[in-house]
Amino acid sequence: MKIVIALGGNALGDVPSIQYENAVKTAKHIALIIKEGHDVLITHGNGPQVGLINLAFTEGNKINDKVYFMPFPECGAMSEGYIGYHLQNAIKQELLNLGINKTVVSINTQIEVDKNDPAFLNPTKPIGSFYTKEEASKLPFTMKEDAGRGFRRVVASPIPKNIVELDAIKKLTDNGIITISCGGGGIPVVKEDNKYIGVDAVIDKDFASSLLASSINADILMIITAVPNAVLNYKTDNEIILHDISINDAIKYNNEGHFKAGSMKPKIEAAIKFVQSNPSSKAVITSIDEVLDAIKGCSGTIIHS
Repeated sequence: MKIVIALGGNALGDVPSIQYENAVKTAKHIALIIKEGHDVLITHGNGPQVGLINLAFTEGNKINDKVYFMPFPECGAMSEGYIGYHLQNAIKQELLNLGINKTVVSINTQIEVDKNDPAFLNPTKPIGSFYTKEEASKLPFTMKEDAGRGFRRVVASPIPKNIVELDAIKKLTDNGIITISCGGGGIPVVKEDNKYIGVDAVIDKDFASSLLASSINADILMIITAVPNAVLNYKTDNEIILHDISINDAIKYNNEGHFKAGSMKPKIEAAIKFVQSNPSSKAVITSIDEVLDAIKGCSGTIIHS
């Protein structure tokens, strides 16, 4: 089967040494899936990592004005680079431990968005550190007050429309090469004539992963999170674990408000979008420890048509 595995940025960690340790743990599970003969494509989040990169340049500028503000698309590209390096290194090592000699590559992926996406009119995605109102007024960004804790930079979160490097990803996969792409939702770009121009935005990695899975006709979109299943009435006495549900059920539960924005909600919505586009396929939401059982239908939350 062709399986897209979407890893969360928070699961990897924000300290490089811890991130590599987590990448090694994750690689053990991914390598076993590959060993079973599946074609695996990996995507990942970058929330903590891109925030730290952005923060480093912002704070560096306070100390030395020769340290320039780094454009946000470039911050995203940096995070794709070093997260991809950790993952491809760890997965390659684990494959060799299993006697499997496969190439693993990470791809700095540009994802096209619509420059007229309504999200650009109302940036809501907070990034970076907190500032006083006075400090915020001096910064060349859109700044908003965040829950009484100060002001933070905010950027738009547009819907992904097209994966610029899709052709390369397809060809590599068809030739047995394991790809790591769409990191952090990809680098957001808009197309003007024949030029792709980076924009200050964050694309949700689950939506980007759903787009990739649909574009390659994947059999499974597997969204990895911190918990083994999606649930209703989360953290209440009436909590209900979801095992096997239709997209109609998923839509109903989502409309009833069971899933939180910034947490399970985008995962459910990305899963719905994928299955709607690929009715013969399924989406699975689970933890990294459950992936093998989830592929076999014995674990996780499985969403199907």
